[in-house]
Amino acid sequence: MNRLQLLRCISEETRFSILELLQKNDEMSVNDLATKLKKDQPLISHHLKALKGCNFVKIREDGKMSMYSIANKDVAKLIANIVNTSEKMVQCCDTPNCC
Repeated sequence: MNRLQLLRCISEETRFSILELLQKNDEMSVNDLATKLKKDQPLISHHLKALKGCNFVKIREDGKMSMYSIANKDVAKLIANIVNTSEKMVQCCDTPNCC
């Protein structure tokens, strides 16, 4: 995966929200994510499939339930860095819809 593909994969709002939740909660089911994000389960499953395809998340089967987590330390560090940087740079854009 090149840099642009990586950014495309995580730049979608729901996907990034999923990654943030997984980072904070270590491991979550599709239903847990859907509840937290107030979105339909099929939509969450769709985005999890994309994140898995990009190697951002991994799956652990727990009986009939699939548990999702951040794939590795590099992904966790990337998400943390983006969150921290965005909090520091909140004043860089004073136009609400600049990006």
